Amino acid sequence: MIDAKGWYNKARHVPSPFFDQRSDTSDISLLVIHNISLPPGQFGGPYIEQFFTGTLNPDEHPFFNVIHKMGVSAHCLIRRDGEIVQFVPFIARAWHAGASSFAGREKCNDYSIGIELEGSDFVAYTDEQYQSLVDLTQQLQLAYPKITQPRITGHQYIAPLRKTDPGLVFDWVKYRNMLSQNA
Repeated sequence: MIDAKGWYNKARHVPSPFFDQRSDTSDISLLVIHNISLPPGQFGGPYIEQFFTGTLNPDEHPFFNVIHKMGVSAHCLIRRDGEIVQFVPFIARAWHAGASSFAGREKCNDYSIGIELEGSDFVAYTDEQYQSLVDLTQQLQLAYPKITQPRITGHQYIAPLRKTDPGLVFDWVKYRNMLSQNA
């Protein structure tokens, strides 16, 4: 269940400072699926949470020196074991999409929810991740009915030529079938 303040009760809450208020919460109408791994291609560890909370130590890995001051976030992360970590309440604007456009409308952060899957473009996602994503998606669709199946997309489709996630290994057919079966 998603409460009135936009927090999912099945998620572990780790608040991020990287968000702001939406101009219109009734405009929430898009779900964007991403992937992330830190360091790139490695799973587990505290680094994604540190990145989204601004506490990433640039000395722990050379790549971190490049990204540690980026100031980005997502609403949620789904770890490899299916655990959901929520950084930003859904009623607020997380900074996940960057320069983006969906169906001719720019600035997707204004009206979207961003979900990160712990993974990469080249490693299959786990069954636990798909199940958690389906459960979360269904709760989001109940709370924000403008998020219909055609308004669920990947970062690669709202920022083509700039982003590639969640990648070709994300099984859209499996995900959509699971959503339909569990409806």
